Amino acid sequence: MSGQKAVSLRALVRGRVQAVGFRDFVYTRARILGVTGYVRNLSDGLSVEVIAEGQRSKLEQLLEYLREGPRLSRVAGIESEWGEATDAYDRFGVAF
Repeated sequence: MSGQKAVSLRALVRGRVQAVGFRDFVYTRARILGVTGYVRNLSDGLSVEVIAEGQRSKLEQLLEYLREGPRLSRVAGIESEWGEATDAYDRFGVAF
């Protein structure tokens, strides 16, 4: 990992983030950045959870993408927590 220790990011994205292609948007960008973890809609219908692990710089870039969202989304807010990587994921996926 080019000398950088892997870290984890948990982000809760609220707003108009379901039924607007948000999960696919996150999936595509996470795969390009080379981070692992998953994205999933939460049952409240108003938020998406992102769990990602990788280099902090890559996860910070992912967080910027989350703030932007796809064209039809409207991000009202993001709660994020940083932690130690668990190495529990071998790729990035969409969870249901």
